[in-house]
Amino acid sequence: MKPAKNSLWSRYGRYTTLAVTATAFAGLVMFLLWRHEQHAQLSPALGGVANQMRIDASAWTHQEKDASELLRDIREQDVTAIGVSPNAILVSTRDGVKYFVTDRNATFSSALLLGEIKHDARAPYQLAWLPDANIRMGMSCWIDAFEKMHDVLGPMLPLLLIGGLIWFMRREMTAGAKLLERAPALCFDDVIGAGEAKAALSDIQTYLTNPKPFTKMGVRAPCGILMVGGPGVGKTRLAQALAGECGANFISITGSYFSAKYYGVGIQKVKRLFELARKNAPTVIFIDEADGLAKRTDTGGGPVEAESNRIINQLLAEMDGFASNEGVIIVAATNHPDNLDEALRRPGRFDRTVQVRLPDLEDRTKIFSFYAAKLTSKSDDIDFNQLARLTTGLSPATLAMIVNQAGLVAHKVGADEVASKHFVEVIKIARIGDVSGAERALNDDERKRIAVHEAGHGLVAALLGTGVLEEVTILPRGGALGAALITKTQDKHLYLETEIRNEIQVLLGGRNAELLMFSEASSGAAQDLQEASRIGLDMVSKFGFNADGNLFSLAALPAQYAGLQMKTSIGHANILLKDLNEACYALLHDNEPVLRAIAEELLESETMPGATVYRLIDEHKAMKDGFHLGQKLAAA
Repeated sequence: MKPAKNSLWSRYGRYTTLAVTATAFAGLVMFLLWRHEQHAQLSPALGGVANQMRIDASAWTHQEKDASELLRDIREQDVTAIGVSPNAILVSTRDGVKYFVTDRNATFSSALLLGEIKHDARAPYQLAWLPDANIRMGMSCWIDAFEKMHDVLGPMLPLLLIGGLIWFMRREMTAGAKLLERAPALCFDDVIGAGEAKAALSDIQTYLTNPKPFTKMGVRAPCGILMVGGPGVGKTRLAQALAGECGANFISITGSYFSAKYYGVGIQKVKRLFELARKNAPTVIFIDEADGLAKRTDTGGGPVEAESNRIINQLLAEMDGFASNEGVIIVAATNHPDNLDEALRRPGRFDRTVQVRLPDLEDRTKIFSFYAAKLTSKSDDIDFNQLARLTTGLSPATLAMIVNQAGLVAHKVGADEVASKHFVEVIKIARIGDVSGAERALNDDERKRIAVHEAGHGLVAALLGTGVLEEVTILPRGGALGAALITKTQDKHLYLETEIRNEIQVLLGGRNAELLMFSEASSGAAQDLQEASRIGLDMVSKFGFNADGNLFSLAALPAQYAGLQMKTSIGHANILLKDLNEACYALLHDNEPVLRAIAEELLESETMPGATVYRLIDEHKAMKDGFHLGQKLAAA
């Protein structure tokens, strides 16, 4: 790997140059101010006390009097000298008293200078104009300084503004894109999961480390990889691992890096980025949040859109290799690939689009083991496989956060080691929300209804086998007044119609439990109905699961025409929901004793393990089977 160009000496050289320039500028300002002071002292000479005021006004700044006392001293002919400054009046009396009068509106100063305040000719006083008198009152010293700076530096302001603008533009063009001083130490083995992405990146790694076999075959250099995946799935870590495997330099930027305050700077940023990468090849350029580049437009949206178009055009030109891009690989990451310009996504620029998926059950187990190894924990007490089952659909970043939060929870309760219960509590917080104080505001009737509602969800899930019922609780978490925690035994990417129908019945279980026990439902089922309606609409309008056998998918229609078919699809979805609602009610009715037992247990202990629900179901089934067997024997 080539050493980074930004050496320690060059950095200190820049800082030294900047410091010398600033010192020289400050010295120039001080010199001009001194010359201004000297010029002020060359004004016509005054005698006696007035001259002392001109030279040093500090003796008059210790005592302040009211303007009425100044007028009285003038009328009584007791004044020997008056000095007028921009913010005060200095006064000396016959008996040697020295004071000043605040004159923020310059009312008395103007009257004195214009001769509107008359005095007796037999006792004249000297009147001195003191534009530079150092009368420090409140912020007046700063006001004087700013006024002097404005007078002295006024002619230089245009040059200063132009110089500052050039400096800021130069700073905009050079900031952001820098080589890491060392190549990342990560390798592919350090990244758990993401097998598909690793396979794609391995091809790039092979080319960067040994390009000769490819060039002999006439194979051109791959240009870039577009990694697509949700937040926290490890896209940045994979790009660092690629650079680490190759021993290549690494440049990390974001899509918004190319935007700039000044016209034309964004294009210069693109040029400098590729110049820096080629000069230090092999180099991996990682563009995170690449959708920040947006798309080119042809609608004449204004100068901002036009500048954005030019930036993307320059990026396309650089990626096409009008200058040699050998040894430079671009890895871009985005959550929204549809927001990228189509020209960027075509083969030849980003040669591969790789999906970085969420970790599966096995990967989540390894991730928990990896991060938990850094904690002081009861390793025998922690079942990482169970934790993996509880975290279906969560990203590696979220899993790392859960492990760290488990340590914080353990410390909060005064434990010396992190135990399994601390992990489970944090997982509940991540999936449902933290425990709130809402139960204090609930009355007994509401608690009973919530217990029945959550018992309905848990019972239907256990009866239909939609997953593993871990626990049922009526402790409010987040925005929910209760929850039934259900996990999947394995990650699924395809669902059968029967499985989706069962999921809808679980959602309807809470409302039907209320209807069965209280003959009336509550507003607590609003979120359940919304989710059930969404799934039902997808079943009949996208998956072809409707009673009429209609296979037309609304997803095939342009947005402006989808509304024409929506009414029919809503009707089909409503029929589906009614059928599933009746099936759910019948299921709960057949198991009403179990529903009551679960609700009573929740009212007593607030949280009930899923194993207890399964035991109650088995006991009820055995009782029913025994009852039916007795009936058969009696009939025989």
